[in-house]
Amino acid sequence: MSETLPVIADDDPLLESDFIKEMVRQIRALDTYGAYDDWPITRILKPFVLSKEEKLKVQVVGDPDEIVVSRVRAFYNAIATLIEKECGLMAVPMMSLTHEGFGRVIITVGKLVVLDKTLRDVHRFGFSSLSKMKDEADKLLSVALEIIGNYSNVAGL
Repeated sequence: MSETLPVIADDDPLLESDFIKEMVRQIRALDTYGAYDDWPITRILKPFVLSKEEKLKVQVVGDPDEIVVSRVRAFYNAIATLIEKECGLMAVPMMSLTHEGFGRVIITVGKLVVLDKTLRDVHRFGFSSLSKMKDEADKLLSVALEIIGNYSNVAGL
């Protein structure tokens, strides 16, 4: 049985959220050749939304594509930017990946690690819907802000 492929509607209210706007800014910032300048937001975000069938079609043999790596980087850069916006302190994302698509992302604020996420199979990085992507980002953001609130003296160093 074939699963319907996810689509992003042009009038989706999520497109007006701070996170989605920041994702688009990050993708465009990482686009050194200006290929995305004339693209609509839905086309820019489409590679982040993958059905189970689409994920299974992605080969995990070999190095992750640089475009996929830039998507992962944009996702965590957007979260770091929103952390900065919320707490007023500089948040620094750092990502390390092996050639097999495994690694780790951390975001630090001052001397405090506010996000530590293990990455697996980044070849298949994506979410089943735009809503799921925003929910995951909101969850990571709220945990990071709670950590900053609990250890504000370390975050301020």
